Amino acid sequence: MLHHAAFLLHCLPLVMGQYDLCKSWVTTDDGPMWEFYACQPKAVQMKDYVTVKVDPSEITCGNPPERFCTHENPYMCSDECDASNPDLAHPPKLMFDKEEEGLATYWQSVTWSRYPEPLLANITLSWNKSIELTDDIVVTFEYGRPTVMMLEKSLDNGRTWHPYQYYADDCMEAFGMQARRVRELSATSANRIICTEEYSRWAGSKKEKNVRFEVRDRFAIFAGPDLRNMDNLYTRLESAKGLKEFFTVTDLRMRLLRPALGGTYVQRENLYKYFYAVSNIEVIGRCKCNLHANLCTFKEGSLQCECEHNTTGQDCGRCKKNFRSKSWRAGSYLPLPNGSPNVCAAPNFGNCECYGHSTRCSFIDFLNLVTCISCKHNTRGQHCQHCRLGYYRNSSAELDDENVCIDCNCNRIGSVANRCNDTGYCDCKEGVTGPKCDDCLPSYYWRQGCFPNVCDDELLLCQNGGTCYENQRCLCPPGFKGVLCEQSKCDGEHKDCDGASSTSLSPAAFLLSSLALQLRHWRDL
Repeated sequence: MLHHAAFLLHCLPLVMGQYDLCKSWVTTDDGPMWEFYACQPKAVQMKDYVTVKVDPSEITCGNPPERFCTHENPYMCSDECDASNPDLAHPPKLMFDKEEEGLATYWQSVTWSRYPEPLLANITLSWNKSIELTDDIVVTFEYGRPTVMMLEKSLDNGRTWHPYQYYADDCMEAFGMQARRVRELSATSANRIICTEEYSRWAGSKKEKNVRFEVRDRFAIFAGPDLRNMDNLYTRLESAKGLKEFFTVTDLRMRLLRPALGGTYVQRENLYKYFYAVSNIEVIGRCKCNLHANLCTFKEGSLQCECEHNTTGQDCGRCKKNFRSKSWRAGSYLPLPNGSPNVCAAPNFGNCECYGHSTRCSFIDFLNLVTCISCKHNTRGQHCQHCRLGYYRNSSAELDDENVCIDCNCNRIGSVANRCNDTGYCDCKEGVTGPKCDDCLPSYYWRQGCFPNVCDDELLLCQNGGTCYENQRCLCPPGFKGVLCEQSKCDGEHKDCDGASSTSLSPAAFLLSSLALQLRHWRDL
């Protein structure tokens, strides 16, 4: 149940329980001062802050009401699921409620009455926040565990998904993979995606309910069976590429692909005993705060790190505005035992500030100043605080953002040069308009650039029956010429000029005349 009031998440210390202090007030030879340490929130039940979605929308049973059986009594189908009756409904929220002693409440799918069409269901858990797993994910199924399912993870709030673990009673048949156990993995393969058969085979007993994603067994590869050597685990999390990210998620998704079969083939005469039912999902972890916070609060429907070390953001992922003397860095577990806080510091004006766009400075003697050199990310200036020509400032980005300068992208034909003002508008040639100089002003037409209209339908009218062609020229009738067909071809010296000579025909009139001659020829045949 999500709590509406903000509160501190620092209960339930489990695996990786140290690094819970961010700073302390100490006395030094230079006087009292803060001493900083790498820090992180304690582990909690993350299901208390989750949003759950089950799809497809019609997969939850009860609408319309439906009877179902169990594997223990497959021919006593007296149970019913009815969404309109609270005592018979099985909505998704029952996967996270507190259950009374001996009474299981659970979400349930429709039965497999449409066999052989696959019975597929997705259960998606979202936190809208990066979290780090610290213990096993445990999913409790009632009436049998699926024979085929997979667990997926997302690191970008559900925009993209990646396999996390495969589950099947026959891994080779279901996924084309050899079955493996996490306990068989080594230090170099601790973050390998495997398929396991441990949690899918029918045991014939309701006691076999749980499906696990084994986090502790992967930790044990480095920390030992009892997780006593945590220092070694912390060292590996910093040094082994991708290991820390392996235990980080924003979302989890269970894809249920085939229900429990009761240890037999599908019995088509009794399809009401095949369905999914989940009574509980345990996810234990902590807010990811990049080792810059030891508290995490639940505010306005989402988790938020209480950032220390002059950092800010939902994950403490950037330095505060006035503390950007160097690029932001995550804290580190190393060196043991207190790690490296990598505190964001206020600028020291005796040194040069380059906003993270340069790592090199140079002293210019005759100007008596220090300047950044080799500015990256399309920046320039003494502190890499301006944009190069052809780029403009991204108003939604801070100065230390790699995307602070955006390409002007001016039209090369229509612009004076590939440069623009602070809002991204390019400097256009005469007659050209538009933010990127790719359109023409009224009374101009585009032809590899903008040119003044020769004619139009308002001011520059073609005369003597002429028609305006794409604002570029007048098509004159026989006997007239000029830019606007304003001149007569008969100048008074040609007595036989009658304005109808075939040599005076416009291309359109000549084509019509030719067609008329051909039609007359065909008619006389």
